[in-house]
Amino acid sequence: MESTAIVGSKMLLELLVLVLVSGVVFGKLSEILHLPDVVLFIVAGIILGPYVLNLINVDKFPIGNQFILTFGAAYILYDGGREVELDVLNKVKYTVISLATIGVILSTFITGYFAHKILNIDFIYALLLGSVIASTDPSVLVPLFKNMNISNKLKQTIISESAFNDAAGAIITFSIITIIQGGSFSLGSSSLKLLITSIGGIAVGVVVGSLVSILITDNKYGFLKQYPSQMAIVGVGASYLIGEELGVSGFMAAFIMGMICGNKAMAKLTLAEESYITHLRFKEVLTVILRMMIFILLGTHVQFNVLAQYWKPSLAIVFVLIFIARPISAFISISIDRKAKWNLKEVLYMMSIRETGVIPAALAGMMITMKIPNAEIISSVTFMAIIITLTFQASTANLLAKLLKLDKDTSDAKSVA
Repeated sequence: MESTAIVGSKMLLELLVLVLVSGVVFGKLSEILHLPDVVLFIVAGIILGPYVLNLINVDKFPIGNQFILTFGAAYILYDGGREVELDVLNKVKYTVISLATIGVILSTFITGYFAHKILNIDFIYALLLGSVIASTDPSVLVPLFKNMNISNKLKQTIISESAFNDAAGAIITFSIITIIQGGSFSLGSSSLKLLITSIGGIAVGVVVGSLVSILITDNKYGFLKQYPSQMAIVGVGASYLIGEELGVSGFMAAFIMGMICGNKAMAKLTLAEESYITHLRFKEVLTVILRMMIFILLGTHVQFNVLAQYWKPSLAIVFVLIFIARPISAFISISIDRKAKWNLKEVLYMMSIRETGVIPAALAGMMITMKIPNAEIISSVTFMAIIITLTFQASTANLLAKLLKLDKDTSDAKSVA
């Protein structure tokens, strides 16, 4: 008779094989159909999940499920942090900070208020729903904007906001979960805790990111310069674990660690060219694999009986999120920063960009695993938000930029004419 450890390892291996094979197949299918890959990954999860083939079930793989969601979210935040350029960020830092804090809080409360009225659930759970879907997604926005011709200022603001607000959304979500699990609510103490959690996460990320950058750099201190990819994984894991052990945000720590590593050239720290290319390829492959895993697992979490019961209110909440919560929260947040000198077209564009993705998916999956009350409803609304924002907003982002004449080619052509 096999031991529990052997059975558990086989189950984890089975989970990985199923997810990777289906991810590759449906990723190829997304290329053929010209649809966002994450949408097809969710479809793959639904097929593998308990309502179709029943090959993957969260109750069957609780530890593997939780590990993939936690590490996947942390590593993708690290990857998002690496895309942030500090010199550009410095020019729009107040816009990014206000969007990632005030914007997320406003979006959480506006969406939560309407969810409370629409779903008729306790306000604290409606607020939890609002916090889960309040953030945007760097793993979707980064590749999207790499292929767009808008200004670097606008591009970096949207990417930076998405990375920062993922961390803020995760912090707010877990703060609300703490209250649900028995804590008491105080606006003052909750705000202070959010501040301490954020600053603590930033400090941990700076320390770990600096240490990793020094150890892999191409100079006399780079004792581990042959292992940049391995050290990145160590850094992500260490940032998250140290942050959580100290009672601060592990997700924020992972993101800041990525930002420090991505801008280490400013401190005269560079990688050898061969190590840089190797790490870049490894990072891209691992990020794709983790995105596959998270979205496929989200698909397995979708409960069709709940979705069938709440599809109309879910649509209504997503409508509120896109056309009410995001425009209001973005407009107020952007208006605070007068130094950035945003024009009306740029403001309108930022008010319309809010793709839901990896971190909300991971948070929704974690709540299913943690058996938080109303987690099934929250997961269903998250699923609806991901599908709609990725198929509707992500696919029209380039067209909207051209309509608003933010596309540099379009603008230049018209000025010459």
